[in-house]
Amino acid sequence: MKKWVLSLSLAAGIVGLAGCGGQGGDTVAKTKAGNVTKDELYEAMKDKYGEQALQQLVFEKVLSKEYKVSDKEVDQKMDELKEQLGPQFQMALLQSGFKDEDDFRQSMKVNLLQEKAAAKDIKVSEDEVKEYYENKQKEITARHILVDDEKKAKEVKAKLDKGEDFAKLAKKYSVDTAANEQGGDLGTISIDDPQMDETFKKAAFKLKKDEISNPVETQFGWHIIQVTDIKEKKDKKSFDKVKDKYENELKVSKLDPEMMQEALKKELEKADIKVKDKDLKEAFDPILNEPKEDGDASDSEEEKQ
Repeated sequence: MKKWVLSLSLAAGIVGLAGCGGQGGDTVAKTKAGNVTKDELYEAMKDKYGEQALQQLVFEKVLSKEYKVSDKEVDQKMDELKEQLGPQFQMALLQSGFKDEDDFRQSMKVNLLQEKAAAKDIKVSEDEVKEYYENKQKEITARHILVDDEKKAKEVKAKLDKGEDFAKLAKKYSVDTAANEQGGDLGTISIDDPQMDETFKKAAFKLKKDEISNPVETQFGWHIIQVTDIKEKKDKKSFDKVKDKYENELKVSKLDPEMMQEALKKELEKADIKVKDKDLKEAFDPILNEPKEDGDASDSEEEKQ
């Protein structure tokens, strides 16, 4: 779960207090040492969480004007997350600072709105969607040998090409200590498994049963992959029924944090935001006035000279 969503649960409290104009003297808590008023509480919350809370509230308002996210879409994402986390779901919410599922649902909705804003300009071909569809209808069982560099990966591949045993080579060379005790076995993998590296999945799902890949580089190192089994899902759906859904999923899978941020920036610029609270004037500067890296580098060089 993304860290920024934490502020949404705080935002509701701040807005609720802000709506009490004219009642700023109302007492929130009484003590023998003095009372705490709504104004005092609002100012304290604003000082600590104000910018984050304002950002998230504006994000939802601005994005909701152009894009729609249904309760059904949020429910689906919630169900997916629950399935992925299993018994750890509730603990994950608490560790991320959410009071309950309703708090998290609100942040999930904003994230989906931002995805839609960023994905609208992504182009995918009919062939890409069909390939994605075919991969979604099956599950593979795979094993791998993970090493630190390409040279070692090529050496291992050469040994496999000569007929040496995959499991024995995994135990000898693989740095994946969890998998190499099982001969490199990774178990069953689906194309939308969030725990697996995207580059790894793309390479693995192109393989036929028992086929061994050439070295594949990911963020973890260099892999030699073998698919040991391929099974069609029992509830296979027709392409026409899921085409639009899969096209959107494919677009979203191509997004990265920079694209999400740029899409959000464009929507905020169109909204022409004017912050009236002087203490929160700079709340959107990190997004709207983000310095360009090239410019920063040039400035640094000039300063050195």
